[in-house]
Amino acid sequence: MAFYIKTSGLVFRIEPNYGKIEGYCAGYICPPAETAIDVSVTPEEIEAEREGAISAAAAEGRSTQFSPAQLEILTVHRKISEQMPDHGIFLFHGSAVAVDGQAYVFTARSGTGKSTHTALWRRKFGERAVMINDDKPFIKIEDGRPYVCGSPWNGKHRLGSDIIVPLKSVCLICRGDTNTISKISSSEAFPVLYEQTYRPSDPDKLAKTLSLLHTMSAQAGLYRLHCNMDPQAADVSYEAMKEGK
Repeated sequence: MAFYIKTSGLVFRIEPNYGKIEGYCAGYICPPAETAIDVSVTPEEIEAEREGAISAAAAEGRSTQFSPAQLEILTVHRKISEQMPDHGIFLFHGSAVAVDGQAYVFTARSGTGKSTHTALWRRKFGERAVMINDDKPFIKIEDGRPYVCGSPWNGKHRLGSDIIVPLKSVCLICRGDTNTISKISSSEAFPVLYEQTYRPSDPDKLAKTLSLLHTMSAQAGLYRLHCNMDPQAADVSYEAMKEGK
């Protein structure tokens, strides 16, 4: 039976083949809406997701065994992400945390330490820190300003919230022996931002995604952080990004 979810201000009507995805989306279930965007997937599309899922899981050291129900969760996410650029939204790979009503997104290749760093922020700020999405937030451009949006697809630890928060800064994380941060230009950051952005297969939607990405990089503070796992890393990154240094 179809069910509805709301993410990034949009309502989607999902027609599942398996029951697992409705439980996965539990925190985002909403009433039916006439404006809902239909999302359905075929068994063939679900199976086509397997190769990419196995590759991503192997790279992150996770199990490479996927049931069709698990693959459907990934396939629906991809279908939604493909449609988002038509609504001024794109999918970004990063760990997003909000502090005092401002969103900070940490991005890098998988395994670099994004989630580890936002865990330091949660330890430092306690209730002031709210996880938006620990893995793949949606970025929404509205009236020329970027916002970070929660969604059910929030990483293996399932850390996230059904909220939309103004984006303050994006930080590129690198491993380091000491904790240092520097502000960087959009041209310097763009190759990494591009790599961590979901790029739709449709050329028109891809063009829209790149335009949205350029807007985000022009409006948000951009930083590069070299860090270790010491709690001081959170102090270094927050103080610089909060002040725009």
